[in-house]
Amino acid sequence: MTRPKTTVRCAVLGTLALFLVSLAGIPGGPFAAASSAGASGDQPGSAQKGAASMEDSSRADPPDRLLRAQLLPPPDRQGGRRFADLLQRRRSVRSFAPDSLTMREIGQLLWAAGGTTARDERFMHRTTPSAGALYPLEFYLLDARGIARYDAQAHALEWVHAGDRRAELAQAALGQAWVREAPVVVVIAAEPERTKVKYGERGDRYVLMEVGLAAQNLLLQAVALDLAGVPVGAFDDRAADRALALPGNRSALLIIPLGRPR
Repeated sequence: MTRPKTTVRCAVLGTLALFLVSLAGIPGGPFAAASSAGASGDQPGSAQKGAASMEDSSRADPPDRLLRAQLLPPPDRQGGRRFADLLQRRRSVRSFAPDSLTMREIGQLLWAAGGTTARDERFMHRTTPSAGALYPLEFYLLDARGIARYDAQAHALEWVHAGDRRAELAQAALGQAWVREAPVVVVIAAEPERTKVKYGERGDRYVLMEVGLAAQNLLLQAVALDLAGVPVGAFDDRAADRALALPGNRSALLIIPLGRPR
């Protein structure tokens, strides 16, 4: 005896509903709360575990579909070329192949710029030093999908804007075409007050020092991945902040287009 279609449909929908509820409780699951990756109490272990499912994904859903907080594959903390070789090979490159970067490459670049390396009772240690361990820098990724903020504690992308803003950022950068044409652009922004609350006006200087440290890490990591980039400092500050939709307490300090050199 066949069951009525309505009964079958209800049974299927009920099973699907239970499945979605179970996903909501999984850290890093596709229906987890968007703010979970940025919570200060997140445990790095849970983020790394969830990221494993994305290791082979070189193309991710755009931010306006399912994922807003998107875990990145775990960074490579062991391999790489000899450091002297990276220094020897580094060049400023302004012409890029159109190929998209993989999520593993994106995650490795962002981790090198400002990812976490260890945690103890007092500090969350990162790849770059910071005055007073106050970490005023914020890293934003721009590509064809939109704009994402790098959450260093969770090693995840928090998508904050859907839609390609690279052309608008290139216009703010006085028309420098490589900002528009690079498959990925990383912008280093900062909240200077995080540092100035302890160091006063001298905190501004410390913030700029940290930008240089993070940028060099990022550029050398790009070389290690057979990628390349160029630091761009010539841009209209207000126009760049508008293109990035930054909150009022943050400012863009350096633009770094990245990709595979032609």
